Amino acid sequence: MRFDLVDLQLFIAVADQRSITRGAERSHLALASASARIKGLEDALGVALLKRGRRGVELTVAGESLLDHARVVIHQVEALQGDLAAYASGVRASVLLLANTSGLSEHLPRALATFLRGHPDINVDVEERESADIATAIASGAADLGFAAEHALPDSIERFLFSEDRLTLVAARRSEFGSRRQIDFQEVTDCDFVGLTASTALQVHISRHAAKLGARLRVRARLRDFDAICQMVAADVGLAVVPETAAKRCARSMPIVAIRIRDGWANRRLTICARSFKALPRPARQLVDHLRAEVQR
Repeated sequence: MRFDLVDLQLFIAVADQRSITRGAERSHLALASASARIKGLEDALGVALLKRGRRGVELTVAGESLLDHARVVIHQVEALQGDLAAYASGVRASVLLLANTSGLSEHLPRALATFLRGHPDINVDVEERESADIATAIASGAADLGFAAEHALPDSIERFLFSEDRLTLVAARRSEFGSRRQIDFQEVTDCDFVGLTASTALQVHISRHAAKLGARLRVRARLRDFDAICQMVAADVGLAVVPETAAKRCARSMPIVAIRIRDGWANRRLTICARSFKALPRPARQLVDHLRAEVQR
């Protein structure tokens, strides 16, 4: 059975747009040509891929399966083209790594720095995402490699533990919480907070759990890094939730205390994950091997 990459790209566009017309436009094909290509796919496979209706199309079960495989195939082809083009032009190969906020700011920088020093022919592009979004991207084949909280990953995704990441409440020493060592998050949802920018993956994670408690956090200031947040907390502007590593580092030079959050969502296992480590492109496999070695040190 032979597949045309144009057909697969068209099918992805139609599935994303839920419309053959809009999918054809996105693929820069005439509607008649797009319809014929989709029909040709269905005839070749011997199954219906789409349920056609007045308001557009819906995927059949077979269509959902084809979509998953098509995304993987197109992603791999794009990766192949990118790597070979990079080598042909003398530019380095590139690895895309999706990482949550904690990984990006606290856990990955040193390991990535040593990898890049040892592999001058490889670049690493790190994009910040929420762990659940990383899981979706890895499972669908939209990304090769992720750094995410284990609880967000389905069983089908391969992973290995990179580090533990407990989220901690920080408060000014002179505040009413200055003498506390543990706390339930419910106790502080009515307090003022200092947080990350609203679109940051970790801030989304914290806000979601506050919402489950029926609360909307009152964030007085939003900053882009944990050191700046802890400086605001030290000035008694509000409380903050930060990774324990950042809290301990800042507590050495700032008048703040780190308070353990007893809620289960605050204790996270951070993992390196992939749909299949063996199927990764060679530069990504090299990065995985390096990160495994870092864990064992």
